[in-house]
Amino acid sequence: MRNLLPIVRTNDSHNGGRSALTCRFRCGDACFHEVPNTTANPYVGDVIAGALSRRGVMRAAAVVTAAAAAGTAAGVAAAPQAEAAPAGHWPKPNGKGARGLRFTPVEPNTDDAVTIPEGYAQNIVIRWGEPILRGAPAFDPDKQSAKAQAGQFGYNCDFLALLPLPGERGRQILVANHEYTDEILMFRGYDAANPTKEQVEIAWAAHGLSAVVVEEERRTGKLTPVSRHPLNRRVTATTEFRITGPAAGSDLLKTSADPTGRKALGTLNNCAGGVTPWGTTLHGEENFNQYFANATRATDKRYGIGTGATERKWERFDKRFDVAQEPNEVHRFGYVVELDPYNPDAAPRKHTALGRFKHEGATVRLTGDGRPVVYSGDDERFDYFYKFVGSKRMMRGNSRAAREHNLSLLDEGTLYVAKLTGDSPAIEIDGTGKLPADGEFDGSGEWIPLATATSRGAVSHVEGMSAEEVFVFTRLAGDKVGATKMDRPEDIEPNPHTGKVYVALTNNSNRGIGTNAKADEANPRNANKHGHILELTERWNRADATRFAWTLFLVAGDPNDPATYFAGFPKDDVSPISCPDNVAFDDHGNLWISTDGAQLGSHDGLFGVATRGDRRGELKQFLTVPKGAETCGPVIQDRRVLVAVQHPGELDGATAEKPLSAWPDGPGKINRPAVVAVWRKDGCDIGI
Repeated sequence: MRNLLPIVRTNDSHNGGRSALTCRFRCGDACFHEVPNTTANPYVGDVIAGALSRRGVMRAAAVVTAAAAAGTAAGVAAAPQAEAAPAGHWPKPNGKGARGLRFTPVEPNTDDAVTIPEGYAQNIVIRWGEPILRGAPAFDPDKQSAKAQAGQFGYNCDFLALLPLPGERGRQILVANHEYTDEILMFRGYDAANPTKEQVEIAWAAHGLSAVVVEEERRTGKLTPVSRHPLNRRVTATTEFRITGPAAGSDLLKTSADPTGRKALGTLNNCAGGVTPWGTTLHGEENFNQYFANATRATDKRYGIGTGATERKWERFDKRFDVAQEPNEVHRFGYVVELDPYNPDAAPRKHTALGRFKHEGATVRLTGDGRPVVYSGDDERFDYFYKFVGSKRMMRGNSRAAREHNLSLLDEGTLYVAKLTGDSPAIEIDGTGKLPADGEFDGSGEWIPLATATSRGAVSHVEGMSAEEVFVFTRLAGDKVGATKMDRPEDIEPNPHTGKVYVALTNNSNRGIGTNAKADEANPRNANKHGHILELTERWNRADATRFAWTLFLVAGDPNDPATYFAGFPKDDVSPISCPDNVAFDDHGNLWISTDGAQLGSHDGLFGVATRGDRRGELKQFLTVPKGAETCGPVIQDRRVLVAVQHPGELDGATAEKPLSAWPDGPGKINRPAVVAVWRKDGCDIGI
């Protein structure tokens, strides 16, 4: 696929390719604020002492250069097309490739649809607002209420999981994160300066998680929700959670509403996640900082919490979102949440042993003797990635005793942060992405222990910090031990076939700018707009190893750009990719990558890439999403791919009255984030 896209010169804003509207509501304009990680903090003790005191208390230029899309464009029959892309003379590659990737790639495009390969079909599985609980009404954007939303599918899906449902043939449980709300697109007549109490309470109910049973059509890959199934569930910003692990009961977590420090209301900004070997789902609380107002402490600044009012003004309606009134409430967010989808009555858990930061997600593999190892990235410019090694072994089976035991596995063990060292002379890393003399960006690394939790208590490994402080102020602990500053570490996924671990690093336009950290071998480009993917190999391939080797598997961007790299695969035979975000594996060991904020003139999409064999590095685009949307999920099954189409139509100038995308329900209709299933028309496996 030669010359798929020229290098695009866009406004080099720090928000990737997102609209200003997305930046406001998704992460509270995080990329336009001062980088929270300005230095390793030598005064950690003083900073934490302040935290304990109540007194201490874009428009992105859309440069369209892609060719018109090939393949099946689905969405709405009457949907208007996006502005036409210039005609291109693209070669027409055949469907050959690595097993699991034998499809004709979708060409980069700006169509207002979910565009998929020839020979494939799709359906919308479920949209925001569809009723899933008994008594919930049908969605009506003009008659929405908090009570209705609490029984309906939430807003803006991110992580997706499909779990088996024994005893119900053809059915599975779909679990989805609902990352954030965009009130401007949700409510007609929304006044951002003066939201109503009802609008705020609807937003609380639209956050969180959904579990809904889905049924497959036997002759296709189509999925439809089973409304009012007894396992269907909504978890919102007001659902009660158990706080577990070494920080539970800490003075740092106690509030006026919860003097025990062991119960929390709700979960916010759940981004990616993971499925555990014992059948639960994990969900990462990411940009929680944006919901809290009036912060003054240094610890709050390190987490990007603002000093004034918030975008949504929730603090007007519940004092727990006002740090000046409830200084510890913010310490109860930023954790990995665990949900048991098979027990809709069980309280979800927040696991403090996995640390507090902007968790993009959490994925699990087991050690040789059955202990869990959890990988998680902190999605912030110049922040770190972590792993937790549990000390208790998983119990096999689905007995009540086994399930209860396994729900405690993430409360005891050691939390580590990564430190990487390149093996090339620093002079060879010039910030342009040029490969060093040895032909690879690679090196070694170590997992630095931060704290260990046991049934008898917890021990800190960071000088000057208690164990509780490490688990609540994990970023500061990483600063203190000299962890490696990365370019927005997001989803992290172990390859189930090889054990190698893949880290998506989305972008960092601040790299090498001003006084910010300059390029290093693990983050080799200054002003890194397109991101990269790191491949990590634990020593002896042991999940509990404390040392590892690493290499950059993929350096994203236009293949014509000499700064890009695709594991050595010929670059005239790969799709262009920008801003890798969520990742997943298929049964063949191929890595699937969804993008967020692509800066190459095409819409975001889903890509598959071979990780081994003679086609290692061969990357193909499988789909693109509509105008203003981000590709999330994904779930890759033998005969089905699922993606979450997040924030469709979230473009500057868009409102509920004036949508700028016609997806999914047609012109003039309110935009509704949704889950989409894709399958082969002939019923065969994906990419075979």
